[in-house]
Amino acid sequence: MIAVVPMMSVPILAFSIVLVVVSVILALFVLMHKGRGGGLSDLFGGGISSSLGGSSIAERNLDRLTIILGVIWLACIVALGLLYKLQG
Repeated sequence: MIAVVPMMSVPILAFSIVLVVVSVILALFVLMHKGRGGGLSDLFGGGISSSLGGSSIAERNLDRLTIILGVIWLACIVALGLLYKLQG
């Protein structure tokens, strides 16, 4: 038997899946950032290492990817909110 899926739930399902995947990747990217000193990064040993001054290309790319993922995450939240508002 084939289940009939209402048309509005397909975009909601798609955005929900994208939101979960982006959330997990965003959390991993945030955890990969190097501690800048102070705060919670010192709690896990981030304050022990000394910074060599300046940021490497890899760190700048990680910053850019994190910002892009944050914008995608925010767009998914807004899209889901609008879809839920239109649905009900």
